[in-house]
Amino acid sequence: MTVMNKKVKKQTMQFQTEVEQLLSLLAKSVYSNKDIVLRELVSNASDAIDKLRYESKQNSELLADSEAFKIWIDFDQKEKILSIRDNGIGMSQEELVNNLGTIARSGTANYLKSLQDSGDNLDSLIGQFGVGFYSTFVIADKVTVTTKRASAQDESPCVWESSGKGDYVISPASADTPVGTTIQLHLKSDMDNFLQDWYVRKIITTYSDHIDVPIAMKVAKEQTEEQRKENAAIEFEFEVVNQSKALWTQAKKDVNDEQYENFFNSLSHTSGKPLAWVHNKVEGKVDYTMLLYVPETAPFDLWNREKVKGIRLYSQRTFIMDDAEQFLPLYLRFVKGIVDSSDLPLNISREILQDSDVVTKIKSGCTKKILGLLESMAKEDPEKYNKFWAQFGEVLKEGPGEDFANKDQIAKLLRFSTSKSETNSQTTSLADYVANMAKDQEKIYYVTAETYTAALHSPHLEIFKKHDIEVLLLSNRVDEWLASHLTEFDGKKLICVTKGELDLPKDVKDKLKQEDEVTAKDYEDIIKRVKEVLGDKVKDVRMTSRLTDSPACLVADEQEMSANLKRMLRQSGQDFMDSNPILELNPSHGLVQSLKSESEDNMFAKWCTILFNQAMLAEGGQLEDPATFVNDLNSMMLRYIGN
Repeated sequence: MTVMNKKVKKQTMQFQTEVEQLLSLLAKSVYSNKDIVLRELVSNASDAIDKLRYESKQNSELLADSEAFKIWIDFDQKEKILSIRDNGIGMSQEELVNNLGTIARSGTANYLKSLQDSGDNLDSLIGQFGVGFYSTFVIADKVTVTTKRASAQDESPCVWESSGKGDYVISPASADTPVGTTIQLHLKSDMDNFLQDWYVRKIITTYSDHIDVPIAMKVAKEQTEEQRKENAAIEFEFEVVNQSKALWTQAKKDVNDEQYENFFNSLSHTSGKPLAWVHNKVEGKVDYTMLLYVPETAPFDLWNREKVKGIRLYSQRTFIMDDAEQFLPLYLRFVKGIVDSSDLPLNISREILQDSDVVTKIKSGCTKKILGLLESMAKEDPEKYNKFWAQFGEVLKEGPGEDFANKDQIAKLLRFSTSKSETNSQTTSLADYVANMAKDQEKIYYVTAETYTAALHSPHLEIFKKHDIEVLLLSNRVDEWLASHLTEFDGKKLICVTKGELDLPKDVKDKLKQEDEVTAKDYEDIIKRVKEVLGDKVKDVRMTSRLTDSPACLVADEQEMSANLKRMLRQSGQDFMDSNPILELNPSHGLVQSLKSESEDNMFAKWCTILFNQAMLAEGGQLEDPATFVNDLNSMMLRYIGN
């Protein structure tokens, strides 16, 4: 008679709201690649074994009753049940609830929105968020999980069961349940292919061949001629169907592209192919192996810097930890992969990793390899690099401010749109810009704005367009950060065209110098009157040569923040020391010229205010009193319509 453990009471529990939403999405979707359901379960089983290996280094008693680590896959043709069992770490009752009843992660709402937006294409998203277990309900009507936690305490084995429709049941398991986890999938009527050994074997060899523990699958023994004649019952045995050799330990020449790609899929829980990878063994003062991938598409939580995902860490093929962010800088957080080092102790913690000289050397090596990989991609396959830039370019722009040692190399990888680009393509490198610089040009010019369109139509570009001088258009939020740290490239300073005096190439500057001197003298009285009207709204008023079509623009002093940066800080609610802008007027524009003939003080003041507010709007700024601006503008238009 089976004895039931009394410590676990049978109870029905509701799924967390987010889990219900996720299961609802799965039920309505067409999960195009159902094979990866099995891949996810085998990967989870392997992780469970890795965790037991690691915990046993601190407590060898955890392995007292364990047999050799293995994953078993079994079939019950009659009952239509597919089973996956491992002898890994297992789960306690509390862990069952936390792992299979809730999604205990920040960013859940964004993740679910990504799933909804993806429509039927859930393959790459479901595993990416670490909830691949729930994909079992795509092929199963009911899922049963029987588990026992490896622990120094007397953990009670449990059974978790659900049909994926709102609730689940936890009940006690048999007292003789072994340590580990067994997942039984009660397959849907049209999923009989998962009961065929040849089909399951194909999935394992495709997606899980690299798993470094044996995967034993139930297969039919070959019958003798005599057994076939007598219609003898078919006997079954378990046969190991994977190579069970860690892929990163193999020589590069022995691993083909398909194997690298399948390993990436298992590691990243996605179905897409990686753009590129680097596999390298380093021997010297520090010995380690790296296998690092650049994904094809960005994860949905790429911008969640607080939940940075790092690489997987091993020591002599023994799993140490997931998401070890210490081995790559934050601006390379999109990289997936593993590091395996014999120079790290098996009991190393995240805290010790922070201060380890070995980690510093490995981080430096991994960073240089990834930057070198991107450099080669940009040079040898520009089309592929453009795909990379479209997904991860904004993250890479964080690099010059975070990684001084590699700033020059990162700068070569950056791409921009320019005033000469046909679209917001961001394909121009700084090296391209320098190669195409105008005669006598010694500076690299750029403008920052809230959007590409705003940057392209900025009045500050007018003089540059007139003289065919290219200007970089910076319209990503990270660009202000980039510009504050990347101040020079190839010996040439980067100059913001919205700050300071107009700094043009010498030949252009000489042409304008004489005109400016005449203009300044001619408009001396007007400048004085405009200053009196605007008062402390402006730091200064001056005539300018930078405008050809617009009547006015606002300029910041060279050492002050740009108008775009101020706008971003205001939007984020941050405090900063504000400063008044400089108003520059275009003496060749009809509105500015009309100021000279405006004798009525009230009308002169309205014109000054209108010009100031127009310049503010052109910078993407916000007016203090938009209603008065509209009224003044309307009254001026009516005045001239009346004439």
